[in-house]
Amino acid sequence: MTPKDRPSAARSPARNSTYGGRSQEERAADRRSRLKDAALELFAVRPYDEVTVADVCSRARVSKRHFYEEFDDRRDLMRCLHRELIDWLFDGIHRGAPEDPDGLDDLLRGMMSAWVGLMREHPDRARVIYINAPRMEMRRRGLMRRTAELFGRLSRRALDRPRDRVRNERVLLAMVSGATQVVIDWIERGMVDDPEALVDHLTGASVALMRHLEAEG
Repeated sequence: MTPKDRPSAARSPARNSTYGGRSQEERAADRRSRLKDAALELFAVRPYDEVTVADVCSRARVSKRHFYEEFDDRRDLMRCLHRELIDWLFDGIHRGAPEDPDGLDDLLRGMMSAWVGLMREHPDRARVIYINAPRMEMRRRGLMRRTAELFGRLSRRALDRPRDRVRNERVLLAMVSGATQVVIDWIERGMVDDPEALVDHLTGASVALMRHLEAEG
């Protein structure tokens, strides 16, 4: 914990009480939601190390005492926010995958379109997921591996189950790593390029790599 994150008081136990027509649990849930919303707004436009607990509390209109009732420190808040954003992104990619795709191209195009579309519609979330999270390189590697696992599960809709598990995992990781880096570059340059062209490029490159898995059988 850094000095800027250190709480001025220990967490206090929750009490069962009603105020303004809302229970203690409802008020705590509202504060937690406002803190995460404020963190998203701040971390989307400023590097992690430039955002303090005081900044988040001021934006959320939540006291530091209540902040430390919900989170251990600034890093704990970011970890919680980052996990929720990843779950949101993966859910969107999953929903973009056709249930009964007309081949590998159709499957991957649906997933890439969902991925690019979500990032374009929510640039603040895109920057927190891929750019401004702390210790980004370590998180990025973990994120790429989880993304590869997601693509691997969904690829079963268009490909037979692989016989060579290690080869399958490596091809998927190579595909996702390249696609992720292209998406990050697009985000960092302000998402000014045509998103449809980006989907075409990501789909074409990914299909080319994954044909190796299809040829395995």
